Amino acid sequence: MKIFIVIPAYNEENKIGKVVKELITAGYKNVVVIDDGSKDNTFKVAKSAGAITLRHVINRGQGAGLQTGITYALNNGAGIIVTYDADGQHSKNDLPAIIKPVRLGQVDAALGSRFRKTDSNTPPIRKLFLKGGALLFRIFYGVNLSDSHNGFRALSRNAAKKINITSDDMAHASEIIDEISRKNIKYVEVPVTITYTDYSLAKGQNTLNGFKILWRMLLDQLLK
Repeated sequence: MKIFIVIPAYNEENKIGKVVKELITAGYKNVVVIDDGSKDNTFKVAKSAGAITLRHVINRGQGAGLQTGITYALNNGAGIIVTYDADGQHSKNDLPAIIKPVRLGQVDAALGSRFRKTDSNTPPIRKLFLKGGALLFRIFYGVNLSDSHNGFRALSRNAAKKINITSDDMAHASEIIDEISRKNIKYVEVPVTITYTDYSLAKGQNTLNGFKILWRMLLDQLLK
């Protein structure tokens, strides 16, 4: 069963090389980096590190990067697709655990959760946003999660073919959960470590923008 790791990246020349090398050294050969219209050397650094490199001519957003990478992986025989961040927040050591339930056929989607580990060091405001999002997911989609916007996930080929990401921006995370609910994709949460650094916090989603996405999700549900 071929495993592809899909990494959307925008202006990540400082981290992407290390992320790719760690994954390849750990035995994951099909590492796909989507350079989402970066203005720096992200594409060159990722390619030099050994990644399969794709490129958007303009910056479209993380959702678009994921869809490009997932489509490529499916077209090249992926059995399992893992989505992974470019900024060094995720740990390669969590990969066996998040892949296992999909590989064994127990579920079609394994979703990472930073809150199922007791050592989570999530900043308080971000924790409030993520927990609030999880509550809305439960209310609107009937999906019981502890972490609402975690980019670390594993999808079976079947799930990846069913999930259609149309949101180019960070709203894709909510869209994926909506797709899991509407298409009855069996899922499980898996504990993962998120390592916060000044770099990752600066590069990550702005909390205010996160609340805007939740508000948009609320409006979408009310207008349905």
